[in-house]
Amino acid sequence: MEGQLQGKVAVVTGAASGIGLASTEAFLSSGARVVLVDRDDAAVTSICNKHGDAAIPLVLDLLDSTACSTLVPRVLDIAGQIDILHANAGTYVGGELVDAETTAIDRMLNLNINVVMKNVHDVLPHMIARRTGDIIVTSSLAAHFPTPWEPVYASSKWAINCFVQTVRRQVFKHGIRVGSVSPGPVVSALLADWPEEKLKEARESGSLIEASEVADVIMFMLTRQRGLTIRDVVLMPTNFDL
Repeated sequence: MEGQLQGKVAVVTGAASGIGLASTEAFLSSGARVVLVDRDDAAVTSICNKHGDAAIPLVLDLLDSTACSTLVPRVLDIAGQIDILHANAGTYVGGELVDAETTAIDRMLNLNINVVMKNVHDVLPHMIARRTGDIIVTSSLAAHFPTPWEPVYASSKWAINCFVQTVRRQVFKHGIRVGSVSPGPVVSALLADWPEEKLKEARESGSLIEASEVADVIMFMLTRQRGLTIRDVVLMPTNFDL
């Protein structure tokens, strides 16, 4: 995949860990410049120091609505263009609904839904003007299956899947592709909130996948010939259904 994204600028939200970091590294390996958007200053700085000038740090708290609104202008100021937006930042609330804190529900819905919508909204005028662009949203297998141990998280991903599919139908005429990647359980910090018995079961049955495998799928989506859209990919460990 070396050189396939040469000359392109990618923006990755939640870039400091997990799927966001894996896709960042895949984009960099393919020749893109990548703007790493994350609130973790130390992690972003460390990653950018490792990868050199092609990795550009942008420390933002996307839950701050004022800061969130500066994302696209700041990227354009430092990188000049946006060819790819990977809207990846998200958080997780699992377990029994009755046990969930309402503040955590608000935060999760804001980050998983509202922030994604606002980031896509803000980047579209730039992509429409250039008549090209790719938007990839990190969704989840939970968007396709009513997962009983995560009703709040699953609902956020069902909502964002609808958003992806409807926006895609609005903007394809402008040369913009919009798709989502829906992985099953990925080895990442989000699993820290899983019920211990569910995590133990997943590990023992081989029902987890690596973030790099998700990044491989995203690269496949981005490197198809223009005019071909991979609208959504569901990927999960073979053993997940055991």
